[in-house]
Amino acid sequence: MADRKTPKQQVTDAASVAWNTLPWRKLEQHVYRIQKRIYRASQQGNVRKVQKLEKLLMKSEAARLLAVRRVTQDNQGKKTAGIDGVKSVSPAQRFPMASQVHPKNWKKVKPKPVRRVWIPKPGKAEKRPLGIPTMLERSKQALAKMALEPEWEAKFDANSYGFRPGRSCHDAIGAIFLELRYKPKFVLDADIKGCFDNINQEALLQKLQTYPTLRQTVKGWLKAGVLEAHVFTPTETGTPQGGVISPLLANIALHGLEQVVTSVCRKSEVKPTLIRYADDFVILHTDLTKIQQAQARVSQWLADMGLLLSPTKTKVRHTLDPHEGESPGFDFLGFQIRQYRVGKYHTGKSTNGTPLGFKTIIKPNKEAVKRHIRQLKEKIRRLETISQGDLIGAINPIIVGWTNYYKTVVATKTFSQCDHHLWRQLVGWCLKRHHRNRSRKWVRNKYWKHIGNRMAFAASEKIKVRWHTETHIQRHAKVKGSASPYDGNLIYWAKRLSEQTPAMRSTVARLLQAQKVRCAGCNLYFRDGDMLEVDHIIPVAIGGDNTLNNKRVYHRHCHDEKTAEDWKLITEFKAAGINDK
Repeated sequence: MADRKTPKQQVTDAASVAWNTLPWRKLEQHVYRIQKRIYRASQQGNVRKVQKLEKLLMKSEAARLLAVRRVTQDNQGKKTAGIDGVKSVSPAQRFPMASQVHPKNWKKVKPKPVRRVWIPKPGKAEKRPLGIPTMLERSKQALAKMALEPEWEAKFDANSYGFRPGRSCHDAIGAIFLELRYKPKFVLDADIKGCFDNINQEALLQKLQTYPTLRQTVKGWLKAGVLEAHVFTPTETGTPQGGVISPLLANIALHGLEQVVTSVCRKSEVKPTLIRYADDFVILHTDLTKIQQAQARVSQWLADMGLLLSPTKTKVRHTLDPHEGESPGFDFLGFQIRQYRVGKYHTGKSTNGTPLGFKTIIKPNKEAVKRHIRQLKEKIRRLETISQGDLIGAINPIIVGWTNYYKTVVATKTFSQCDHHLWRQLVGWCLKRHHRNRSRKWVRNKYWKHIGNRMAFAASEKIKVRWHTETHIQRHAKVKGSASPYDGNLIYWAKRLSEQTPAMRSTVARLLQAQKVRCAGCNLYFRDGDMLEVDHIIPVAIGGDNTLNNKRVYHRHCHDEKTAEDWKLITEFKAAGINDK
């Protein structure tokens, strides 16, 4: 006899069904239509229409439900608690939360302080402070971001790439290559010191130029304070890193930097080019004097925002020749950008006026390579006692992620060097596993196999190490000009997502192309920022195979629904006595 459910369980199940059966596809389409209207109104400079549409969006039930779903189901930090200790929100609690997210309730409740969490910076002993808001505040911020982002996407500089939908660090590197392909240039490689922590909040709110209710709400988030070890600290400057809306606010604070840089030249002169990714930026020009003038104006402009350039990290270099004791080239976002002299003649011009005698090479910088090799070494050393298959499962994601990031540049030689170091590390791992008295030939036969045309560190034909050189170089096409996901060109953005996303796994990319970049659950186009997950059409537990034909890509929330349905199916099979054969 089936177990009877308690009234509480029945209510929970009913709420879960009600939440999952909401017309999410229609809700997303409704919100996106309003966002497109905000984007176009902002392009036209119609401030009144922009604010009216933002109010309409934030009051709509569709946007509030989507904001709650994004925070409680989609975001990676969905199980991270704020100061209230709430780590997850059940479907029964999501409907009341959606009503609390309504802007009419914002004035009644003062924002709670954020919980301070410290995370290590990659490759450094320093730690970065994060401020984790409560689930409710994150939902409010997600709703505000839905309204503000389309407005500012229409205003942001074309060469701003960090923390923006549809743009990545690879687009910034592509923009630098296009600027350097014809002429060597001087470069101001700049870094803003403690950008997120020192932004002048009043200057930011003044630049925001939104309607009073939203302005007061944003001010409340900025002034909410930090709680660390039961000690409250007020926040008089900066934006809390870790909030949903914080990256957007930081971009708004730095908006206008490009106009300051170009103002050092007259209309008839060639203007310096600024390329920015979050708080890191470079300024490129052939004239050293213009670079120095731009640096002075940028420093003055940043001072008004409460910011200053880091004296140790801000340097002037040249892309082809040494300058003031500094070697040619510069590092940006983990890449080394440098020009090399080539050919018999180092001077002269071609028929179209292009200087000859140099080429621009972009490759992984030395520190990034050292950090990656060290990470693999420490990982392998810590896992001396586990099985070969488990070790392969632990290091393969590290290798795939790193090579996918750098596969868009000149990295073949670097990948080969990394494979050499990895080979030696794996040989050392084998010799330490109680085989000190065994010969190297015995160790090789036990842990290494001939697969294809090369030796592989493998437990079987399917479980093997993914060498760095197995990732092929794939050039990245830079995003078009000032294009934005809110411009309505869904086909361009969907195609770009499947073909021009370097960090994406090859399996996901193939499935996206087969599905025409639509979710297998809701049939909506995938958009930048969506969390994608792969699942089997027929679960493996009831006879499904692991081939590509039995896999589909889903939104994370659609995947949650699919998983729940699969468990019901598996339970029915087991109850009927049907096994996976």
